[in-house]
Amino acid sequence: MLASAGGQVLAGGTDFFPSLADRPVTGTIVDISALRELKGVIREPDYIRIGGLTTWSEIANTPLPRCFDGLKAAAREIGGIQIQNRGTVAGNLCNASPAADSVPPLLTLDAEVELVSRDGTRRMPLAEFIIGNRKTLRRPGEILSQILVPRTVEDAASTFVKLGARRYLVISIVMVAVVIQRDATDHIREARVSVGSCSVVARRLKELEIALIGAPSAVGLGSLAAAAHLKMLSPIGDVRATAAYRRDAALRLIQRTLDACAGSS
Repeated sequence: MLASAGGQVLAGGTDFFPSLADRPVTGTIVDISALRELKGVIREPDYIRIGGLTTWSEIANTPLPRCFDGLKAAAREIGGIQIQNRGTVAGNLCNASPAADSVPPLLTLDAEVELVSRDGTRRMPLAEFIIGNRKTLRRPGEILSQILVPRTVEDAASTFVKLGARRYLVISIVMVAVVIQRDATDHIREARVSVGSCSVVARRLKELEIALIGAPSAVGLGSLAAAAHLKMLSPIGDVRATAAYRRDAALRLIQRTLDACAGSS
């Protein structure tokens, strides 16, 4: 249907219907919500596969390795419980909001996306898939079928922190996700830090990640994060926060999140 007639893919509908406001539904809508093959979490030798139609409630309630703790925390922040019961992982990614809560933790997991169409299947890193505000590399006729997470840092500590104007049911001002992999001497072997809502797309802070390698994994790790590590971010000022506030808040959240992650047993 998508290949021949085109149209809007509908999964959970939690972004699609609010975007209509008072306007009626028009055009071709291809509802894929009943495709059971695109639901659930599957463990493979090299990857953990998350079906595109997997809901956020399922993510929060599925036993997963420790490195998924940040993604689980983000799942509990996506709207209220009704939204979490309907909203899908693929829908959140394809909507491509700069404030999408799932993107920073998935970036720290080196997630890839799988796209299927009548012409075949292709895969790419999530970091390349989202290219702008509400813009992705998904082609007409494609469905985001799977999210693939390499099983490389399963025992790593991870966390996610979100700053908003209130505690719950809020669009992010700043988000930070961290994954910390320790070595046998309790020093940082690998670090992954991602920030959302501070650029048109969420970004990994590669220079900071490199600076953290070899540092003791203990409270105080956050002091290694400095304003210079945030130079690739480009926050905007809007009704929720000024650009300067976002930049300062991002640094403080990174520092706190690193300390929390490094201090966890």
